[in-house]
Amino acid sequence: MEKNKRAVKEMQEGNLEEAAKLLNEAIEEDPEDAVAYTNFGNLLAAVGEEDKAIIFFEKAMALDEQQATAYYGKGNVLYNQENYKGAIDSYQKAMSHGLHEGDVYYMTGMSFYHLNDFLRALPSLSRAVELNSEDVDARFHYALCLAQTEQINAAIPHFEKVSELDPGHTDNYFNLGVAYAYNEDVSGALAMFNKALEIQPNHALASNGKQRMEEFLHKGQ
Repeated sequence: MEKNKRAVKEMQEGNLEEAAKLLNEAIEEDPEDAVAYTNFGNLLAAVGEEDKAIIFFEKAMALDEQQATAYYGKGNVLYNQENYKGAIDSYQKAMSHGLHEGDVYYMTGMSFYHLNDFLRALPSLSRAVELNSEDVDARFHYALCLAQTEQINAAIPHFEKVSELDPGHTDNYFNLGVAYAYNEDVSGALAMFNKALEIQPNHALASNGKQRMEEFLHKGQ
């Protein structure tokens, strides 16, 4: 176990060769060490050896079916390969074996999001936000899913919170502008589109939104 801890530390510091050496030694000393196989899977995934990583994660699961982080690691590889259904299955198994950190809920929600299954993404993203209220990506995608499921008024406070947490989040200003426009708050929408364009002048969607709001205001004069 000591070598596992040292290997994780080496990985965190970017010393991947030293980490691999320690994990090899850990497995040689104890071929039944599921944690070592999981850590080696994470190392392989980090260097792009995704198929090999899955083999190590599955070996860890075979040694210890309760090894929740192995399911999570496999889920991340499948997610990167755009196998979102497979990723969801792995993440859900990780949770069923006791992994309940914000990241696993976020990744589960994002897998549903990429499948355009926004309704099923909502509970996972909501839980991710509950567990880490300052997770900008989780909150932004939670707000997007609320908006996609026509819960605009519920989405707005989350878009506004993202603006507080990350004042440079261009797409958030655009989506907040769309939400304001949906609620017929033309001046609020225009302000958000302008904010997006201040940060990214070539943001085509924000530019189009701004033009429409200005045309609306001009007609009302």
